[in-house]
Amino acid sequence: MAYWAPIRYETPLPDSRPDPLDGGPRHSMESAGPHGVEDPEEFIARTLGEARFAAGDGAWEVRPGTAAEDTLADWLRDMVHLADALAESERTAEAALGEEPLHEALPPSGAAGKAVFRLLVRHTFKAVHAYFFGGDGPAIREVFKKALEGVDGGPVVVVGHGLGSVVAYEVLAELTREVRLLVTVGSPLAITQVQDQLARPPAIPPGVLAWRNASDLRDPVALGHTLRSAYTPRDRVLDLLVGNDSPNHHHITQYLAHRQIGEPVQRIFNCLAHD
Repeated sequence: MAYWAPIRYETPLPDSRPDPLDGGPRHSMESAGPHGVEDPEEFIARTLGEARFAAGDGAWEVRPGTAAEDTLADWLRDMVHLADALAESERTAEAALGEEPLHEALPPSGAAGKAVFRLLVRHTFKAVHAYFFGGDGPAIREVFKKALEGVDGGPVVVVGHGLGSVVAYEVLAELTREVRLLVTVGSPLAITQVQDQLARPPAIPPGVLAWRNASDLRDPVALGHTLRSAYTPRDRVLDLLVGNDSPNHHHITQYLAHRQIGEPVQRIFNCLAHD
């Protein structure tokens, strides 16, 4: 496990507190934060401002963004609008079916669902912004490099989730080490605005023999779902659309539970066990 969270956060969540990114009846509304469920443009402006403030080393004023940051902000806007649409459509579907809402005491506006999705969007965008523009990138990549160096012999399988898929991709693009299978789930690597920030043009990392990329159409982070059009040689990439029924449709556990994702990994290690 290349655990780079301490670079971004001083302390972990206490074991007694559920992760608000997982949604849930008790704290779904708390996920909106002190500002509640804002107008989309207000939420986008605040999230972008917080990201730029953090990237400015705690300067009292929010620094202006570069052209590249403005491009990444377009991805933020797309995520917000998809997240809001998902929350509203899921609330409407539940009402039509006469089912209990996914989130306890869900108000007619779908505010609780929006809060959960927007928390994911805010968390993801700020982490990606810090990786590309806040100076966190080199330290995060170093964590993954050291984890990879600790793997002695045998076939290597790398699994990357969300920003972790970007980190894994960029490190592997620098190396020649053979990776039998690269698995990316809920990845933003298909997003043009993210591809524009990569250190190298999109291509299969030299040591990667096969790449399996999976996403849920409802995952706000993985707005792009196909890598084959941008990463060559294309015959090494398999794009998969799978269902992720976690509250925010992005949770890694639900992704890894899919047969199309887990079985290829299991086959590699079964072969290793019989060698």
